[in-house]
Amino acid sequence: MLAPAITFADVQAKAEEAGTTAKRALTRAAVKKSGSGVDVQYSVDDSVNVGQGAAVVIQFGNISDPAGGSARFTADAGLTLVGADELRLPAGQTTTVTVRATPASEGIAYINVFTTQNGMSSATSIPVRVGGATPKLRSAGELQKLPAGDAVISMPAR
Repeated sequence: MLAPAITFADVQAKAEEAGTTAKRALTRAAVKKSGSGVDVQYSVDDSVNVGQGAAVVIQFGNISDPAGGSARFTADAGLTLVGADELRLPAGQTTTVTVRATPASEGIAYINVFTTQNGMSSATSIPVRVGGATPKLRSAGELQKLPAGDAVISMPAR
């Protein structure tokens, strides 16, 4: 299996200053209370096909550390990113980057984004869905009724 290569396809742009915010809707990643505090938003092309690069727009904001922050990128096996693997995030600015993600197979693979500022780190996983199938959860237990009438799922121990 090949290790994913990680680089940026497009030069980073300061979206607020340049007025070039993406015209497609961005999804805001969950913010962890004890994390870096960097606001991460992203958008993935709607149609992603095996072997074809898909544009992934990632926006970083809320950089409050006067020294700035940083972002580092990795990808799941089977997903190749094109561009640089680390990015400096200037204080007080919003930074937007576009990466090209090329999947090797159908399913869901993740771009992992690690942000750091003020000595704190956070991890965000951006899903890249390939193919038309929607993911389905495997049944891990049986639905049962308790004597009090509550419904529970009995999960087997592993």
